[in-house]
Amino acid sequence: MIALVPYDLEWTRRFESERALLERVLAPWLEGGVEHVGSTAIPGIAAKPIVDMVAGVHDLEEARAAFEPLHEAGYLDEPHRPEIAHHFAKPALELDARTLNLHLTEPSSSLWRERLAFRDALRADPALAAEYEALKLRLAHRHTGDVRTYTDGKREFVRRVLVAAGVEFSWR
Repeated sequence: MIALVPYDLEWTRRFESERALLERVLAPWLEGGVEHVGSTAIPGIAAKPIVDMVAGVHDLEEARAAFEPLHEAGYLDEPHRPEIAHHFAKPALELDARTLNLHLTEPSSSLWRERLAFRDALRADPALAAEYEALKLRLAHRHTGDVRTYTDGKREFVRRVLVAAGVEFSWR
């Protein structure tokens, strides 16, 4: 089920707390820092209450050594765009219980560029953020139980924002 909730300042606090943990856990592999991305990183807009993060790593293959420390920190690895990122969720329970998503990727990857450019564009333009929120609310209402259709419905908007930001769109 797609459950969007009003913006919550707790999302930023949760990110800051988790970033401090991740900076310690990922220190041997980290390059580019840990960034808060996704809708919970856009002040004022409704979102699924899951804090999305992206951490830049020196080398994606070498970062496989971070899996065990991340498991010990409560993360579960789940494949998502494995050619450019390692994806993790926390807590490692059922999807509806998740509160954190993490992608490890190289700062030169398309995923890094896309996530940060999209976040920055919406943070800089309240009208654009409001347009995105309205789209998400419509899609969530129409496709309550269909996450794929909900996500696909946002694709053209994301593409338009990224193209305007000068970032090649490769999201899938």
